[in-house]
Order: sequence, then C-alpha cells, then structure tokens
Amino acid sequence: MDTLNRGMVQEAAAYIRSVSNAEPEIGLILGSGLGVLADHIEEPTTIAYGDIPHFPQSTVEGHAGELMIGKVGGRTVVLMKGRFHMYEGYGPELTAFPVRVMKELGVSKLLVTNAAGGVNTGYQPGDLMLISDHLNLTGKNPLIGPNDPAFGPRFPDMSQAYSPRLRAIAKQAAEKNDVQLQEGVYAGLLGPNYETPAEIVMLRTLGADAVGMSTVSEVIVASHAGLEVLGISCISNMAAGILDQPLSHHEVMETTEKVREKFLSLVLSVIPQM
Repeated sequence: MDTLNRGMVQEAAAYIRSVSNAEPEIGLILGSGLGVLADHIEEPTTIAYGDIPHFPQSTVEGHAGELMIGKVGGRTVVLMKGRFHMYEGYGPELTAFPVRVMKELGVSKLLVTNAAGGVNTGYQPGDLMLISDHLNLTGKNPLIGPNDPAFGPRFPDMSQAYSPRLRAIAKQAAEKNDVQLQEGVYAGLLGPNYETPAEIVMLRTLGADAVGMSTVSEVIVASHAGLEVLGISCISNMAAGILDQPLSHHEVMETTEKVREKFLSLVLSVIPQM
C-alpha cells in the first residue's frame, strides 16, 4: 500500500461490520505467543486477515493472522491474533493500519502486548513489563506524508502515549492477582535480526529497559487517533550480551508459554476496568 487513505480504512471497517454487528470499544493487539487471550473471548466472530480489504498477511510463527470480535469481561473487544511488522516488508503505515480500522469501528482504548528482550539487567525471562514510554529507533514513522485531519493532528503530542490512568489500573490489577509487574521503557527497532551486545549497551545507556521489533508504529498511530493506550511486554529472553547464550525465536515462544497464566490473570482483570 503506497498511500493510506480514509477510503481504505472505511472499506476494511465496512467489511468487518458486514460480518459482525458488534460495536467494539477496546482494541487488543497480541504479540508473539500471547494469542492465548483469544481463547477467552465469548461469542467470538473470527475473520481471516486475508478476507479484510487492504489487510496484509502475518508471516511470523506465533501470529495466527485472525481478527476476532466478541466479549471479554463484559466488554466488547476487537482482537488481533497476530500483528504485522516492518521487517516483513510492510511500511509503518501498514503495520499500524488495523489501529485506524479499530478507531473507525468505534474503539477508544487500545491494549498492545509484545514479547521483548530484557535490557534492564534487573529483569529476568518471564517478567511482565508495563510500558511507560518508548524509543522509536526504527528510523520510520507511520505519519510521514500528507496528514488527513480526519485521522488526527499534523503534530500529535506523545508526552502521554501510554495512558497513566490505564497504567494505574494495571498496577492495581497486578497487586490484586499477585503478579509482579515491572515498569519501563520499550525500545522499538526494525529487526529482523536480534541486536548486537554493543547495541544493547547503547540502548541501556539511552534509558531502554526492553527491546523489540513491534508496537511503536501502532502506538504512534493510536496517539494520533486519540486512543488511550496500555502496553505490556513479556520479557521473553535477556537481550544480547547479558547471558552467554545465543538468542532464538524458539526461546521467545517457550517463555511466553510459561507465563501464559500470569499474563491471562493480569489482562483479564484489567480489561473490564479499561
């Protein structure tokens, strides 16, 4: 897709409405291995990405490539089971295209999750990290090009991209469910290779606590669209150079499988209060 326009967003939303007449208020984007939340949707309608106009395809293991609409904790949600990444060859405006569609469907709040490498040496694999802020180090931005005022302002504010209100709710939910919750800064890089040890030292110096290859373009567009955002990272491995072992996607999937119950208890407790 060379240029994202409002007509494309409307066509995608119209197709989704033709399949489900539900009116979602919360959008959910689930990262690698974290699609287990989809099993807890009540009365789900499932739509393959390939059936939705202008939607790309997810090509990564652990990303199912389905949009689901239904209820979680009494709230109507639209859930992306698998996301798009720039390293798959998609531009940033396309990786964030579903956020535009969610807004068109009536969504006002967005929960984004991802699997991330731990940069903060106080973290360990299996930790959950509440995202307080991010560093966009991809070298790309989904808002480049002509601005459509119908989408949002030319120069959107990012000072509270991750909602303090929703973060407070998540902290209360974590305490209630006895889930230890870290809080820190997520660095988004382009990928698909894992970072070098020297790059991890750089990221730590810049203030990053975790690193991954997604999320930032989605959150930039969500802020542009006026959505309230909550972000949670699953620390799936320690980043390069911290432990004397190579990094692999298999390890990422293994760790997210181990923390699924902890992740579920937190998110299922947060969603009704968002």
